[in-house]
Amino acid sequence: MTLRISALILLAALAACSDPTKTARFALDPAPVAQQYPNRLGSAELREVSLPQYASDQEVPYQTADGAVRSSPDNIWADDPRRAVTLVLAQQISGLSGARVIAEPWPLTDLPQRRIEVRVEQFIATPQNTVRLSGSYYVTPLAASGGDVTRRFDIRVPVAGEGPGAIAAAQGQAVTQLAARIAQLQ
Repeated sequence: MTLRISALILLAALAACSDPTKTARFALDPAPVAQQYPNRLGSAELREVSLPQYASDQEVPYQTADGAVRSSPDNIWADDPRRAVTLVLAQQISGLSGARVIAEPWPLTDLPQRRIEVRVEQFIATPQNTVRLSGSYYVTPLAASGGDVTRRFDIRVPVAGEGPGAIAAAQGQAVTQLAARIAQLQ
């Protein structure tokens, strides 16, 4: 009986510590497409975007002046970060260029003309109040003529405001800028 009461008290204490109303979820919300570019990709399969470990975690990361990457379990992404970045990037490239860009696996009968791979090295809110998105992207022809395209990118977007909501908005803008570079093969 005493063991059962102790177990109930422990469970009640744990439940009190994990208040779901204190947890905020943030979506990667892309910037609206404001410009159109020529379709240089045709149809393309976007492989899952490779993110650094800290950017792949559920908590919204930020870097402090001492160089440490920090986060809080009270501020988490609404979706898996790899999945969200991949889907938003495909949507934005398509919206900017009219190309048919779909995240892998390719669901259509007609095979894609190209494959896009993005490897992110940094995707973090910095102490300088910017979001930094850097890495490389690769476009490989599958059923189209042309050679491989390899480009590096280093995008910095100011964080307008404070907190994880402002970080999420700046990250959405950074992904839109990357989509514009890929759409133009810059």
